Amino acid sequence: MDFSKEYSEEFDNLAKNRVKVSYHKYGSAEENFGKGYVQAIPSLLRCIEKYKETGNTEYLVDGRNYLMFEFMYPQHPKAHFRATESNESAGIVGLSVNEAKRFMEG
Repeated sequence: MDFSKEYSEEFDNLAKNRVKVSYHKYGSAEENFGKGYVQAIPSLLRCIEKYKETGNTEYLVDGRNYLMFEFMYPQHPKAHFRATESNESAGIVGLSVNEAKRFMEG
């Protein structure tokens, strides 16, 4: 299966390049997020608002990096990773193609 329509290498490359630039601009992620100088989740929420306001996808790339920094240097007191089953999913907004097909067949 060709996953080029399912995953964006360009998105990853843009994000990596911005991390490199940010290191020189703001200092290390380990210090900024690991020591709590910068809060990843509120910064992410700002990116989402700017994207909604402007449509500039650069904010999505920046937001991806804030998610990664929260993963690497979690500030949430209960932060952990546990793979979940479908019934524990946060869910989606809308109806997926596969759900629509099952609905039409049923």
